[in-house]
Amino acid sequence: MLIFFALLLMVAGFFLYRHWSKSQARHQLLATPLTDHQRAIIDLQVPLVRRLPTDLRANLDGKVNLFLDQVSFFGCDGLDVTEEMQLAIAAQACLLIVNSDLWYDHLTTILIYPSAFKSRQRRQDGYVVSEKEIVRTGESWDRGPVILSWSHSAQGALDDRDGQNVVLHEFAHQIDDLSGGTNGVPILSNGQSFAEWESVFLTAYDAHVRAVEHGQPTVIDPYGATGHEEFFAVSVEVFFEQPQQLKRAVPEVYEQLSKLFRLDPVTWR
Repeated sequence: MLIFFALLLMVAGFFLYRHWSKSQARHQLLATPLTDHQRAIIDLQVPLVRRLPTDLRANLDGKVNLFLDQVSFFGCDGLDVTEEMQLAIAAQACLLIVNSDLWYDHLTTILIYPSAFKSRQRRQDGYVVSEKEIVRTGESWDRGPVILSWSHSAQGALDDRDGQNVVLHEFAHQIDDLSGGTNGVPILSNGQSFAEWESVFLTAYDAHVRAVEHGQPTVIDPYGATGHEEFFAVSVEVFFEQPQQLKRAVPEVYEQLSKLFRLDPVTWR
């Protein structure tokens, strides 16, 4: 019996030490600034980051370090993944959570294609299941991986004021999925009301669908009319790249996203 308890204590001690060791490594990564070389790459590839307030830039450094430690990048169709690609994607992914407690807990893999790639889409209507091949610039799977076209990712980052960014879009889906499903309702911040979020986003989504159906111009990309999860993702793109326009056009949506991410991009200069 004594031997059994001794073994039990040894096993428990091993797991406690392992947990402590991982926690220490995590804190160390979050506290480590990027090198000047890494920062220069990010500033060049992701000009949006240059708008960040100083304290948030320090947060971004640590989260990029943690992200790069957790996630493996793989090139597809002969693409060689470079340091620039990894840093640009990591910086944009971490921009969404730079001031938040959210984290991409289940993400371990990012696949990068040179350009747009083909993907099979499966749909079920009752007992009828159909598949078709479509061309995509990005894709986000439940619990990962994230799949990206580098040419579109690079261009989306460089043009940081057009409201279109495939990396922000796909990582918005990853954040959405943390709640247990990609449905346009992510894990909300402390103090946020689910009833208020639902009311704001359903009202805004219905108005967006009507505007798209009538051919009216919209600040939020028309693709958002294809579903609640896509409306959330394209709203996130505009929130970061065209915050003033979003706040003027749909202030309630801007307010909810501001509370979710604990950010106010309108004030960034």
